[in-house]
Amino acid sequence: MNQSLKLPSWSMWAIGFAAILFLIMCVITIRRNHGVKRSFFAMPYTLWMFIFTIVPIVLIGWYAFTDSATGTFTLNNFINFWDSNYTVNKMYEQMGPEYAVLITRGTVNIDILVYSLWMALGCTVICLLLGYPAALFMADKDIKLGSTIIVLFIIPMWMNFLLRTIAWMSLLEDQGLINSMLRFFGMDGVKLMYNDGAVLLGMVYNFLPFMVFPIYTTLNKMDGKLMEAAQDLGCNEIRTFLKVTLPLSLPGVISGITMVFMPSVTTFFISRILGGGHTMMFGDLIESMFLSANDWGVGSALSLVMMLLILISLGILRKADPEGEGGSIA
Repeated sequence: MNQSLKLPSWSMWAIGFAAILFLIMCVITIRRNHGVKRSFFAMPYTLWMFIFTIVPIVLIGWYAFTDSATGTFTLNNFINFWDSNYTVNKMYEQMGPEYAVLITRGTVNIDILVYSLWMALGCTVICLLLGYPAALFMADKDIKLGSTIIVLFIIPMWMNFLLRTIAWMSLLEDQGLINSMLRFFGMDGVKLMYNDGAVLLGMVYNFLPFMVFPIYTTLNKMDGKLMEAAQDLGCNEIRTFLKVTLPLSLPGVISGITMVFMPSVTTFFISRILGGGHTMMFGDLIESMFLSANDWGVGSALSLVMMLLILISLGILRKADPEGEGGSIA
């Protein structure tokens, strides 16, 4: 963390104001209800959300739109996102016309964002292709193994996300289990680590349950009589799936896509471990801006760009699933 960086004075005032307002609301609520009722116990959660959610978001906006040196309003942090050479180019402009030929727009940040979106899209498509049949199989009332498969999906989620990712290294590395088995059968080892394929594999493995469970929840809530009615009217199994099951399961599909796509874009540990530093996701870029470059302004601007993508994704989910029927993962 940059030791010279200080929180704005208003942030402490905001937290203090929230604490005082919370105490006043507690007193008013108790007096109005003539005692403590069940709804009163939700008030600490409101205070928690304000201090640890709203205030940090406001701080991110503050750093994104202010100059770290002077504290004045500026859009340079967003210009730095669009042109990664913006600071260097300003130096060239000040050094004279002979250095003007060195001024070029840097596209590193945009390239990383596009790469992250492409990898996230690939992860989402693969998770959908694997997750929908799995959810359909789990929701089938005639298959007794459905509950067992649900448990098999849940058990890995009990393990820490980092440990699950590190465990793949013992399988994919050059001296790992897969290459050892290939050499045992007389075949040459293959390069499985430190490439896009390894990163994509790690993303699919970690985020697949977030695609399966919303779809499973939607399918499980579906009235089986609808499928029976479609078959009574002459539809075969394929037409019943295309005309009834698939349209009714779209809320779960949209929810699963949202829950997989956005974490995939912002992930950073998977690309660092399985990519070996050869690949950089947008989450890696944000982390490096905060922790390595100590540039909280640009890091905050990148975070706001990411938050904008999340809001767009949530807007799509709202349009496709206004009742929130596919929003559960359990």
